[in-house]
This record gives sequence, C-alpha cells and structure tokens, in this order.
Amino acid sequence: MAAFSQLHVARALGEYGTPMAFPLPPGAVAGRTVSDIPALNRIVRRAFQLSKTLPDELLHRFEKQVATLPRSTEAERLIVQRVGQDVFRGGLLEYWEGRCAVTGLAVPELLRASHIKPWAECESDAERLDVFNGILLAPHLDAAFDRGFITVADDGVVVVSSELCESDRNVLGFGRRLRVHSIHERHRGHLPWHRERIFKEG
Repeated sequence: MAAFSQLHVARALGEYGTPMAFPLPPGAVAGRTVSDIPALNRIVRRAFQLSKTLPDELLHRFEKQVATLPRSTEAERLIVQRVGQDVFRGGLLEYWEGRCAVTGLAVPELLRASHIKPWAECESDAERLDVFNGILLAPHLDAAFDRGFITVADDGVVVVSSELCESDRNVLGFGRRLRVHSIHERHRGHLPWHRERIFKEG
C-alpha cells in the first residue's frame, strides 16, 4: 500500500492501484493499494514527480528564482519570462514523465512545452505556470497545436482542423486516431479556451 499526505497528488494517481479500503495512517489524506513491489515502486516514483509540479509548485519555484531580478525594462521582463518558460517546461517534463503526451516520443531535447492558453494571454503567473495549462508534445504536434490545426477534446482525443487536407494529415500522421494520454480533469478547465480561440474550425 501507499499513503499520501497531499490530496492533489493522490487524485492524480487514479490510474495507479486501487483506493485504500482500510483506515489511513496518521497524517495521510488518501491511499492506494498495489499488487506487487514493482507496482509500488512505480506509484512512489510517480507521486514524487507529481509532488514537484502540483498544485502550485512551479509558481513557487518561479517566484523564488526571479525574486531579485529587475523588471523595469523590456529586456529585463524578457529574462523573467524566459525563466518562467524554463520552469514550465521542466514541470511538464516531470508531469508527462519525459514523453510526448500523444506519441510517447521520449527524446526530451525534441519535446515542446505547449501552453493551452498562451503565456501572453494568461492573466497571472499562476495561470502561466499551471502544469494543467500545458501539454508536452513532439515538435510537429506542438506546431500544429500552437497554430490551431489541431486541438484536444475533453476526453483527450486530438481533433484535426478541416483546413488540413487529407494528404497533409497523412504526412503529419493525423490520418489515424490520436489521443492525449493521462488527461486530467483540470486540463479540461483550460482546453475550451484553445478550442474556441485558437482552433481553426474551417
């Protein structure tokens, strides 16, 4: 069994094991039972990854790194933004375990931290650095998502714009059904913005 003191982490572990059916140890808010030691290792590793990103860990990390940086000029503000984007990317690499959320590509140097609601459109640093406002994607998926040629339904299915012809869809690998794996309910709070404001419905 594995018990957790952070409820947001426990909720994000829904696909791991089964809910604990007996009294929790002191200090725990939730728990999961697993079938063997390898499964226990997986759930503990995943809980550690999530604890570094949820719910506001990226924001706290960013605020600590930029606390002494000036923001009076455009150049200085761009430096602060770059720090934030690096923190956000690191958080998405942790959350998606270093793999493209759609294809499973596991080459971190090629992966892109795609904002669902773009950095410039966000109303606060908390929104910009919300790990659920992002999806880790392979380069071609990131470009298509950023420019509205694809979007994501609430169930994780990748929706392709009718502005892409069949031959272009096939070249890009969009001719088959694609899905964002491990979509979370908090992603669904951001996805409608992308569908309504970025996606090219044709």
